[in-house]
Amino acid sequence: MQNTLHIVLRELRKEHGKTQKEIADAINITDRTYGHYETGKREPSIDTLIKIADYYKVSLDILVGRYEIKK
Repeated sequence: MQNTLHIVLRELRKEHGKTQKEIADAINITDRTYGHYETGKREPSIDTLIKIADYYKVSLDILVGRYEIKK
């Protein structure tokens, strides 16, 4: 995983107007664990990444910063 995951997670959450607790509850983890993902202290498992991608309706590529902006 690239080191931009925590930034993408924070930006997505803020864009959707959600709290860390709301996201954590939705994907069945603790808000503390989710907070660690946003600070870069921990990285989610692939299963958790899939849950996050499904929640936000984005691809895994978006989460891990593997995308290009088309002009």
